[in-house]
Amino acid sequence: MSERDVSPGRTPRRLTPRAIIIVVLVILLLITVFSSFFVVDPQETAAVLRFGRFIRMAEPGLHFKLPFGIEKNYNVPTQVVLKDEFGFRTERPGITTIRAAQDFPGESIMLTGDLNIVDVEWIIQYRIVDAFNWLFKVQEKEKTIRDISQSVINQLVGDRAIFDVIGAERANIETQGQDHMNRLFDKYELGIRVTTVKLQNIVPPAGPVQEAFEDVNKAIQDRSRLINEGQEAYNQAIPRAKGQAEQLVQEAEGYAVERVNKAEGDVARFSRVLTEYNRSPGVTRTRLYYEMFEEVFKDAENVDLIDKNLQNFIPFKALESSSAGGAQ
Repeated sequence: MSERDVSPGRTPRRLTPRAIIIVVLVILLLITVFSSFFVVDPQETAAVLRFGRFIRMAEPGLHFKLPFGIEKNYNVPTQVVLKDEFGFRTERPGITTIRAAQDFPGESIMLTGDLNIVDVEWIIQYRIVDAFNWLFKVQEKEKTIRDISQSVINQLVGDRAIFDVIGAERANIETQGQDHMNRLFDKYELGIRVTTVKLQNIVPPAGPVQEAFEDVNKAIQDRSRLINEGQEAYNQAIPRAKGQAEQLVQEAEGYAVERVNKAEGDVARFSRVLTEYNRSPGVTRTRLYYEMFEEVFKDAENVDLIDKNLQNFIPFKALESSSAGGAQ
């Protein structure tokens, strides 16, 4: 005999109206809480709108607003430096920067003042300084920024020759470009301030123009190298020549001093001899005569002196030698 389960089955529990009301109230409470507060980061400023009308600005921190979309907040990064690139795009900003393979000739190709074509890549960095103007004064903000920046750089490049754009006027283009952009952005009440304009790469377009320009650059580099080599040779030769000239001048001055001193000594000696001669002419004449013989024959050897009046030899040297030997 088989057994059967005759116990009554479980009936599904039904939600009561009270439970439904509680769930709805909890959901409404959560929506109210989450839609009544908003957070503004330290690098942001928020604009609060009520039914689409601007009410107030909110500084960084936690703020209250009317829930259910009655008031909405729009956070603006006023302390963040933003960047726009022209003529190229950066795929991975940071430690390694890679340029995109795609070119943007519509942004970078320009005509210079001397009717040459040049490819200019540049960036601008800017900050939002007026959140109200940024949000409400201009509709297409990004397009306006790019159009004004392109217009300014095109104008500055078009006022200069190609070699000035690449070389001496590069820094002036950056400075003047920043000033012109800020004036136009203030005029359109865009609410931003450009902090940097940097020309990244300036080259002629690829092709025969670029090859010719590279040849010109090589010639300029060769000229600079030759000038530097000539300057180096000049710096080596001129100091050496000046040193030799100075040496000759000093030797001449020393010789002049020597001659003057010798002449002054001779004059002084002659004056003393003249004084002695005036006192005793005979003695002085004899002494001068002997000194003359001594000066003339001081380096001579085996010399015999002949007295023409006595018609014989007078061996002064022999006598001196004999007397010297006898003295020994």
